[in-house]
Amino acid sequence: MSSVARNLGAAHGAAGGQAPAGRSWYQTEDSWAILLGVGLVVIAVAAVLAGSNINWIAVAPGAWNTSDEIGHQLLANAGRYAALFLFWLALFGISTPALGIRPAHFVPAFALLFAASLLVMSLGAWSAANRYNLEPPLVALALGLIVSNTVGLPRWLDAGFRVEYYIKVGIVLLGATLPLTLLLSAGPVAIAQAAVVSLVTFGVIYFVGVRLGLDRRFAATLGAGGAVCGVSAAIAVSGAVGAKKEHAPVAITIVIFWAIVMIFVLPVVSRALGLPTGVAGAWIGTSEFADAAGFAAAQAYGGYAGHVPGIPGSADAAVNAFTLMKVIGRDLWIGIWAFVLSIVAVTRWEATGVDTRTGAGQIWRRFPKFVIGFVIASALISLLAAAYGSTDFNKVLKPEVVGPIKTLRTWAFTFCFLSIGLTTRWRELAGVGLRPFLAFSSGVVVNVLLGFVLSAVVFGGYWAALGTP
Repeated sequence: MSSVARNLGAAHGAAGGQAPAGRSWYQTEDSWAILLGVGLVVIAVAAVLAGSNINWIAVAPGAWNTSDEIGHQLLANAGRYAALFLFWLALFGISTPALGIRPAHFVPAFALLFAASLLVMSLGAWSAANRYNLEPPLVALALGLIVSNTVGLPRWLDAGFRVEYYIKVGIVLLGATLPLTLLLSAGPVAIAQAAVVSLVTFGVIYFVGVRLGLDRRFAATLGAGGAVCGVSAAIAVSGAVGAKKEHAPVAITIVIFWAIVMIFVLPVVSRALGLPTGVAGAWIGTSEFADAAGFAAAQAYGGYAGHVPGIPGSADAAVNAFTLMKVIGRDLWIGIWAFVLSIVAVTRWEATGVDTRTGAGQIWRRFPKFVIGFVIASALISLLAAAYGSTDFNKVLKPEVVGPIKTLRTWAFTFCFLSIGLTTRWRELAGVGLRPFLAFSSGVVVNVLLGFVLSAVVFGGYWAALGTP
């Protein structure tokens, strides 16, 4: 199994972010993502209420044209970048003992990650970046892949490349920029669209897998990995149905392969078709197989808004639509899928000697709990916006609360995108077997085509509206 698969699998525990057996709630990344993400939102709000803000610490490279300009920028803000590094290091560092991460390994790895992130974000701020398609998420991923698959890095540095941890913190912060009213209005559409795609994709992968001679539990694990939420679903369903121990790692490896491929394919195809940013974001959310990979693709496409002719919609619409489709629409099904399939395994499939006793509580155990932090952050900002009114919200809250939170969110996402590349070794993705790969790939084709029809045709008007003022 590839190191990124180990990273993702270990980060998620058994599945859905619940604490593995013998571990407490504070020993999971979901719990720490909620504490850190919501804590940052509370700090930003408290600072504004006290007559201040966190803009000084939320620093990022600004637009530049020449190397002299960016050099002057970085030098002038060197103290702020140093403070931001220490700030992030302290935030993530306090959780390392509880999460079983060695601080002696995490600190140098995170220092390298921060420096690389600053480089990527600086490149993304270059005035010619859009002309050369140098979108920060894609650059971060490509840079990480080049380093990990050429010169390579010591394996112990993987301790600081916490893909799931960074994306979860970023998603919680994203909640502060996504109004609760939008969640309530778009949630049912996203869940309905996700239900259609999930059922069809699972059915195709499972049917093809069984016809190719795969064990039904293995086919179910592959199907859930393609239909629900990738790595988490593969781990959850593998345990729920009593699959063999090697089935989940194989499914995770295939998921990661296609997730990385789709990071580059979906934005390119969406751009060629001139899709509105909201529609493209929904398609990516319907068709991608991992949260981190999907955010990279959605953020990359959102970067085209206002820079590439013929791409309607706002920059945030792609990320917002993706979040509604993937995090709210698909990820929330993980517990239900694990619950239902565990019953099917116990009642319909032959015994394996694996204890698959189940109960309704499994839905909660498999639930991706970091989503709770996402909703809390959204509710906090929505309540504050209601108290201030629309005029003061735009004049005060947007620049002094939402603005710095978006900057910190961008940092967290960049940490994640780089970590994906830095922990992916292509040579380790080989050897998964042709039959599992073909079964999953059949679902990829159906998933992408059906996702496009639902996002661009059936619900196209709805998703396109996300990108309008």
